[in-house]
Amino acid sequence: MGATGLAADTAEYRTRLADQPDAQIDAWAAELMRDIAIRRGVVRVVEDFRRAAKLGDREFERVFASGGGPPATLGHDAQGRLMVPAVALWALVPGIRSQVPDGRDRLIEYLVENFDEIVYV
Repeated sequence: MGATGLAADTAEYRTRLADQPDAQIDAWAAELMRDIAIRRGVVRVVEDFRRAAKLGDREFERVFASGGGPPATLGHDAQGRLMVPAVALWALVPGIRSQVPDGRDRLIEYLVENFDEIVYV
């Protein structure tokens, strides 16, 4: 166990995540999205998830809708950034799994890229 309680660094954290069952990865990813949305906003979650999951606008929309997110609620803020309702962020987890064969890996990437956020919480 590292100084953070999770792992000493992102490499160790990634290794530990690889040993977890899918249900645990999914729960942690959804919880992290919720926690970051509360502290830093939905835009941050969407941007971080898109980067980690390597999704363009259309792919993100498809992932959101296929995971159960209502497509009519997807939009853009005043600066043109992609937005979804905070209460529907969870839809990204089942959505990424349903749309790409490496959905688990992309969720792990999202968790690892936000390692510092997890340590903060």
